[in-house]
Amino acid sequence: MPLTQFLEHSHDPAEIEKRLREGPRISYLRDWVYGGIDGTVTTFAIVSAAVGADLSTRYLLILGVANLLADGFSMAAANYSGTKAEIEEYTFVRHMEERHIEIAPEGEREEIRQIFAAKGFKGKVLDAAVEVITAEKERWIDTMMTEEHGLPPITRSPVKAGTITFAAFVVCGFLPIAPFTFGLETGVYASVVMAAITFFLIGSLRSRWSPVHWLRSGTETLAIGLVSASVAYLVGDFLKQII
Repeated sequence: MPLTQFLEHSHDPAEIEKRLREGPRISYLRDWVYGGIDGTVTTFAIVSAAVGADLSTRYLLILGVANLLADGFSMAAANYSGTKAEIEEYTFVRHMEERHIEIAPEGEREEIRQIFAAKGFKGKVLDAAVEVITAEKERWIDTMMTEEHGLPPITRSPVKAGTITFAAFVVCGFLPIAPFTFGLETGVYASVVMAAITFFLIGSLRSRWSPVHWLRSGTETLAIGLVSASVAYLVGDFLKQII
């Protein structure tokens, strides 16, 4: 059995050239996982609290749907603003490096030298690396952005990040209240099952881009969700007793 079947992509020279020319892909996985988990936790917590407080299905649905849309929009807006702030930070630092190269090129060249010396470059090899990197301004700035400031060379779209977060929140968050929407008599039990499946699937999906096994990742996410729901149920039950 050839070991190449365990590789995620081809190492054929033409394929490598094509992949590098297209550039790295921007991932929005974290936005989906973030929105999906929070949406499921939030609405299932409302279901748990409502059941613990003996609220009617009508009130449960009102609270669930209102929260689903309002909190989903709030999270999307927050993610949009946060992603936009990342882009603004990247732009600010890039302009700063561009200004530094123009005003103090020798100092910036020394930074490149020390960065690559720390990586093990020495003598003529180090001199050549510094010469090649600093010979082209954009390459010089790109190197400083990643090596000195630790900022990624690609930027994510705030609109896409916010939209994906909102979509994940609404889709995943709707599942725990779906049984009540359809008037199922076993709505509570069906809601628990739907929420558990959603938590597990989100965690399992995350493991596709993680070294953690899908079963462990799914179980971990499921545990987080169930703990959150348990707290909400206990709070609802406690408030029912004292109010």
